[in-house]
Amino acid sequence: MRCLTLLLTLLLSACSFTPALVKPAAPVPAVFPMAPTEPGAIQATDIGWRTMFPDARLQRLIAMALENNRDLRLATLNVEAVQAQYRIQRAARLPGIDASGQATRQRTAANGPGSPSQSAGVTEQVGVGVGLSAFELDLFGRVRSLTEAALARYLATEEGRCTAQIALVGAVADAYLAERLALEQRDLAERTLADWQQSLDLARLLRQAHQNSGLDVAQAEGQVAKAEADLEARTRALAQARNALHQLTGADLPDDLPQGLPLDREPVLSVLPAGLPSDLLMRRPDIRQAEQTMVAANADIGAARAAFFPRISLTASLGYASPAMSGLFDSQHRGWSFSPQIVQPLFQGGRLRAELRVAEVRKSSAVAEYERAIQTAFREVADGLAGQQTFGRQIAAQLQVVDSAERRAELSYLRYRAGVEGRLELLDAQRQLYAARQTLLDLRRDAFGNAVGLYKALGGGLVAEALEPTGS
Repeated sequence: MRCLTLLLTLLLSACSFTPALVKPAAPVPAVFPMAPTEPGAIQATDIGWRTMFPDARLQRLIAMALENNRDLRLATLNVEAVQAQYRIQRAARLPGIDASGQATRQRTAANGPGSPSQSAGVTEQVGVGVGLSAFELDLFGRVRSLTEAALARYLATEEGRCTAQIALVGAVADAYLAERLALEQRDLAERTLADWQQSLDLARLLRQAHQNSGLDVAQAEGQVAKAEADLEARTRALAQARNALHQLTGADLPDDLPQGLPLDREPVLSVLPAGLPSDLLMRRPDIRQAEQTMVAANADIGAARAAFFPRISLTASLGYASPAMSGLFDSQHRGWSFSPQIVQPLFQGGRLRAELRVAEVRKSSAVAEYERAIQTAFREVADGLAGQQTFGRQIAAQLQVVDSAERRAELSYLRYRAGVEGRLELLDAQRQLYAARQTLLDLRRDAFGNAVGLYKALGGGLVAEALEPTGS
């Protein structure tokens, strides 16, 4: 009992050489540029991805990815592995006690001539006991520092899994938007091909009536061939986008998926609250991951410092040994041993100092990584806010461009059919209309992609349903 009391006293009074961790100030401005003047009542992290993505088809795809995606599964398994490593390290702070039992039966040979008389015979020995093997008394906090480092790495890995989930939700949304864009571009290419085929038919009729030249027909044929090539490119892009969705969801796309919304039907919530840059420290799991990595590196310094001091370990055993099982537990057969050991490093060729220096450099690197994570998050949010403020006006302007191009193409077709103007003017008008419509589709996809990026940058994507704001 006195030994146990002494052991507990030594453990509780153990010191620590881990330096106090002072987190650096966030190396970013206090507010985001181009942020809304009035902050939103709800944080982006509280906006569930089902609210962020009202498209039922996209919601189904995200749910499939969260269940089947292999990258997310690997991240989860990595968390479990690091958690087990933390438990192993934590167990080193407690003594390991083993029970043992043994039995020996042997025959001894008789001594030869000229030796003391001893006849051959059979001897037996049985024994039981419990023992404490090389338990380190953590007087200088080495084991505790290693345990703290292991815990921080486990927490960092858990944050890494959250980061992987956010990235997966965003990747599925981006791939879905790419599929929507490819589908609508293919449909546009099909409609354009039909219109240009009609223009080719008209050019051939006018040629037969000797109202135009063979140059007009050649231009129309080249235009149709270009539309056919573009249609094949859009078909290929659509197949590749669906392949990307197949990989992200980790399963075959079922036939009963809901019908997807077109890009002009707002498949993504496009306006999000930004808050303050300081909020990112709590919202973004990648920043929290970098912070826990910094904590682990700081704890490693404590372990490296403690390695300079003596290391005390205890080995003890208590048991019984007897030549017969019947008298094994008699008091005269009881035995014990107590073997404390102290090891003081004297000469290591500079190894301990090098290990301490490595730990200090790794902490400095972890601090730099932490600051870089904050700066990266700030830029991602700032870029998303810039897009949020400008994409709407750009799309409105592009709609006017499309409307103007449609009117010009219609008038040019009528004038060409009436023989008022040449084929070149119609060709230019049709190409301009096709390019304007393509640009509009690209802008809508980019606008929604920007909203997805801002949602990820603000730490959204960890919850499925929107969280209700707490009342006062």
